[in-house]
Amino acid sequence: MSSPTAAQPRPPAGLKKIVAASLIGTTIEWYDFFLYGSAAALVFNQLFFPDSDPLVGTLLAFLTYAVGFAARPLGALVFGHFGDRLGRKKLLVLSLLMMGGATFLIGLLPTHATIGSAAPVLLTALRLVQGFALGGEWGGAVLLVSEHGDARRRGFLSSWPQTGAPAGQLLATGVLAGLTAALPEPAFLSWGWRVPFLLSGVLVLVGLWIRLSVDESPVFKAALAAAERRRSEQGTAEQPPALAVLRHHWRDVLVAMGARMVENISYYVITAFILVYATEHAGTGRQTALSAVLVASAVHFATIPMWGALSDRLGRRPVYLIGAIGVGAWIHPFFLLVDRGTFPAVLLAVTVGLLFHGAMYGPQAAFFSEMFSTRVRYSGASIGAQFSSVAAGAPAPLIATALLAGYGSAVPIVLYVLAAALLTVIALACAQETRHRDLTAAQDEAAQPRPAPSGEQPARTA
Repeated sequence: MSSPTAAQPRPPAGLKKIVAASLIGTTIEWYDFFLYGSAAALVFNQLFFPDSDPLVGTLLAFLTYAVGFAARPLGALVFGHFGDRLGRKKLLVLSLLMMGGATFLIGLLPTHATIGSAAPVLLTALRLVQGFALGGEWGGAVLLVSEHGDARRRGFLSSWPQTGAPAGQLLATGVLAGLTAALPEPAFLSWGWRVPFLLSGVLVLVGLWIRLSVDESPVFKAALAAAERRRSEQGTAEQPPALAVLRHHWRDVLVAMGARMVENISYYVITAFILVYATEHAGTGRQTALSAVLVASAVHFATIPMWGALSDRLGRRPVYLIGAIGVGAWIHPFFLLVDRGTFPAVLLAVTVGLLFHGAMYGPQAAFFSEMFSTRVRYSGASIGAQFSSVAAGAPAPLIATALLAGYGSAVPIVLYVLAAALLTVIALACAQETRHRDLTAAQDEAAQPRPAPSGEQPARTA
C-alpha cells in the first residue's frame, strides 16, 4: 500500500465537469430507479395487482421492485467486463440509454384493466432492464471521478456521484408529491402517475449531452496502454476481469458486500417502506410521508460530501462505522417517531436515519474504488456493490412489508435492520484502511497478465 505521490495523475482542468457529469448522470439513473419504488408503494398495487388485498397488492408490487435488484449483478458483470476492457465512458452512455428507455416505456405501459395479466409481466420485464442498467452505472460513475481526481480529496470528490442517489430520490419524490397534491386521486391513478416516467425521456437527453462531452479516465488509459504493450511485446493475455477479481480480490468483494448490508437495507426501509408503514399502519397521510422523505433527501444530498471529506481526514473505515452503528441505534426511535403520525416527528425520523446512512454512503465510492487495481476496478467495485444488493436492498421492502403483515408491529423490522448492522460492523472489522492507496499502482497479482498458452515468458510485475 503506497501513499499518494507525484505519480498520481494531476487533476485535469475539467475536473469540475467530470464531477458534474457523473453527478447529473447518476441523478437521472437513480431518479428512474427510485421512481419505480415510490410508484410501487403508492399506485402499482391498484393498477397492476387490483384483485389483491391492499397490503398483499403492495407486497406483489414490491416483488416486481425487487426483481430489478436481481438483474443488477448481471449488469455488474457485463458492464464491469467491458468497462475494464473498453473504458468507463462508453459503458456509462449505454447504461443511461437503457435505464431511460425502460423508464419511458413504463410510462406508456397499459395497466391490468386494459390488458390483464400481461401488464405486470411487461412491468417486470422493464424493471429487469432498469436493474441491469443500474448494475453497470454505479461502478463507472464513481470510477470516472476517482480516477480523475486528487488523491488527497478522493473521498470528497468521489462522494459527489453518490449524491445522485438522494438527488434522484428528491426529484422522484418531489414530482410524485407535486402530482398527488395537485391532482385528485382518480386523475392521478388514471394518467397522473405516468408523467414522472415520461419525463425521464427529457432527462436522458440532458444526461447524454453532458456525458458525451467528458474525457475517459487517465488512469484507465494509462493501464490499458501498459496492458497492450505487454501483450504485443511478450505475447501474454490478461485474465478476464471478473475471474481475476474472484481469484485475487475475493476478500475485498466479501468486505464490500458486508459493508453494503445495513447501508442498502436501511436506505430502502427509510425511504421506500416508510410509505407503506406510514399509510397502512401508522395512519399517516400519503402526502405527509412523501413530504418528509422529500425534505430529508435534501439534507441527505447536502451532507454526503461532508462525510466523504471527513473520510479524507479520518479514514474510510471510521466514518463508515459511525454510519453503521448510528443506523442500528436509530432504527427503533425511527419507528416510534413515525407511529406518532405528525409531520415533524416523521421528518425527524427520516432525516436522522438518512444522516447516518450518509456516513456510510459518502466514503463508499472511494473505499470500494481503492480496494481494486485499475484493470479490474470496474468489475471489482461493481461486483462487490451489486451482488450484495440481491440480499440487501432487493428484498428489504419486501421483507419489511411481510414482517408488518405477519406481526402487525415494527419490532421484527427493527431486529432485521439490527442484524444487518451487525454484519456490516463485522465486515468493517475485517477490512483494511484504504485512504492512502495509489490508484495507479498494481496492488496485487490480479492486475498481472497470465502466461500465453505457447509457454512464452510471463510479463514482469507492473
